[in-house]
Amino acid sequence: MVSLFSQSVFHGALSPPCLCCVKQKDQFDNLEKHTQWGIDVLEKYIKFVKERTEIELSYAKQLRNLSKKYQPKKNSKEEEEYRYTSTRAFLATLNEMNDYAGQHEVISENMTSLITGELTRYVQELKQERKSHFHDGRKAQQHIETCWKQLEASKRRFERDCKEADRAQQYFEKMDADINVTKADVEKARQQAQLRHQMAEDSKAEYSSTLQKFNSEQHDHYYTHIPSIFQKIQEMEERRIVRIGESMRTFAEVDRQVIPIIGKCLDEITKAAESVDHKNDSQLVIEAFKSGFEPPGDIEFEDFTQPMKRTVSESSLSNSRAEGKYEPKFGGKSKGKLWPFIKKNKIIETLLGTKGAGPEDFSNLPPEQRRKKLQQKVDELNKDIQKELDQRDALTKMKDVYIKNPQMGDAASVDHRLAELGQNIEKLRIEVQKFEGWLAEVEGRLPARSEQSRRQSGLYEAQHSPAVNSCAQDRESSPDGSYTEEQSQETEMKVPATDFDDEFDDEEPLPTIGTCKALYTFEGQNEGTISVAEGEMLYVIEEDKGDGWTRIRRNEDEEGYVPTSYVEVYLDKNAKGAMTYI
Repeated sequence: MVSLFSQSVFHGALSPPCLCCVKQKDQFDNLEKHTQWGIDVLEKYIKFVKERTEIELSYAKQLRNLSKKYQPKKNSKEEEEYRYTSTRAFLATLNEMNDYAGQHEVISENMTSLITGELTRYVQELKQERKSHFHDGRKAQQHIETCWKQLEASKRRFERDCKEADRAQQYFEKMDADINVTKADVEKARQQAQLRHQMAEDSKAEYSSTLQKFNSEQHDHYYTHIPSIFQKIQEMEERRIVRIGESMRTFAEVDRQVIPIIGKCLDEITKAAESVDHKNDSQLVIEAFKSGFEPPGDIEFEDFTQPMKRTVSESSLSNSRAEGKYEPKFGGKSKGKLWPFIKKNKIIETLLGTKGAGPEDFSNLPPEQRRKKLQQKVDELNKDIQKELDQRDALTKMKDVYIKNPQMGDAASVDHRLAELGQNIEKLRIEVQKFEGWLAEVEGRLPARSEQSRRQSGLYEAQHSPAVNSCAQDRESSPDGSYTEEQSQETEMKVPATDFDDEFDDEEPLPTIGTCKALYTFEGQNEGTISVAEGEMLYVIEEDKGDGWTRIRRNEDEEGYVPTSYVEVYLDKNAKGAMTYI
């Protein structure tokens, strides 16, 4: 079957041979330009896909960096924030965005391998095939042109020999008619004419043979060789067109394949958003900041019509603010200010346990927060004990194997490690017992109690003060309701005097409501406490409100809280609720 390309050439097949060669050459030039344009289009599409893959990789990288940027840092406060459902949903969104970025990387990889790589190899093969086809075409064209030149040369030689034979024949006839010419000249002219006629016959035979050969070559050229070459070029061009179409289809399929996975990522983000529970998050906040303190009691009515010393109740900080009476500044700069006037941010740091290392028993925290910290510590220690036990069991089994099979190892080599594990387990158990004791103590204090029961508890502590005051005295409560170790803890929070406290320097001091005698020496370590020596006499400015602390004053510059059980209080007769603590 003759190709469409060859038909366009054979349209001029009846033209003279030389003209056909010229037309054929023009068609080869046109086809060569067209096929080169096809290769350029293919290379342009490869470049387009390559730039698309670079965009996908860049987008995926930016998404991963974005996800990494907002991931919580290890061992940081941000990890605690991910207890809430909203922040966990955000974390799930970050993880899904990471997977989302991975799908764009898959798009880039598949396009690179299935389109860019394949088409690049195909273009190289196409260039080689195109070069081969046009080389064969030019070779066939040169061959037919050579045959045509040979035919033209043979034709011109035959024409020349015929003319020479005619001239020789005319010369012979002229010599033969002339009576003045000798017979020898006539014979010579006759022989020359015969020679020329013979040469003309030989040229005619050669021309005839060359013409037959050229016609055969021309037929093969236009009906066999050139159509075959054009057919190959046509097939090559059609394969190129089909290949670029398949690549475009693959381009779409690569995107379509990741759509379900991207949809799953979006579904997971939606699911995470639906898991946000505002009630649960609110409860977590309540549990995190619940202090365990009881609310302050009612503010007592102060009757200014009676000529008596009045007592200003400071059961709550809001009372002082409402009355416009702030805590006056007593004591030197070395003692700092009383605890209710620590700056707000420092109070929050203390409640959350974020300022400094703090005491080992977390006595700087409110009761409820302290209980949680102690419980957390107990759980951590129990986990450490379990790990040590698992290691010991594993080593014990290894030792039994070594005993039964000495060739596998020395049983005595694990004895040292077993001894270390035993010591570690014993130390951890002692730590657990210590923290469990503190936990039991805190849990015994946490249940809500009435004002009367709290005062009875304070009276009970005062009655048993000799035992509490022994050298083994370990614990006292602080005026903020927390508990700390005496003497053994050197890391108590010290709040320096600030400009915030200087606002209250000129306030009127509280009046005295009685006197007291120190039964035991007390070293005030906490903020707001005051140190007293055994037998020292001091003034009472606020009686025990049920929290086990009495507020006293030494002089105009020094005042603070001491445990009620450490002093013997003598209230004035006119003071309300006067009673003696022994």
